[in-house]
Amino acid sequence: MQYNNMSTIISVVQNISLIAAGELALASGAVCALAVLFKPLLRGLARAAVLVVKPKRSKEEQLQRRQMRDAMMLKRLLNSMEGDPSHAAELRAMASRA
Repeated sequence: MQYNNMSTIISVVQNISLIAAGELALASGAVCALAVLFKPLLRGLARAAVLVVKPKRSKEEQLQRRQMRDAMMLKRLLNSMEGDPSHAAELRAMASRA
């Protein structure tokens, strides 16, 4: 009689685990389907969150940063080419136009 009760318990546990696995698969499928359905909305929310943390610079700020970066690059080039006067003069001319 002990053996019969044990097999009944094992079969019940196996059935419960199969049911739980099926429910988990259905739930994960539903979550994936909703994610695909609302993908544009989720992407927009993510972009808005990024903009809250790191705001986009204005056109003027972008231009100033670009000009500063170019000036620093030209200065580094000038410092590295101190030995060659023709290249240094050419770089100074480029720097005066920038």
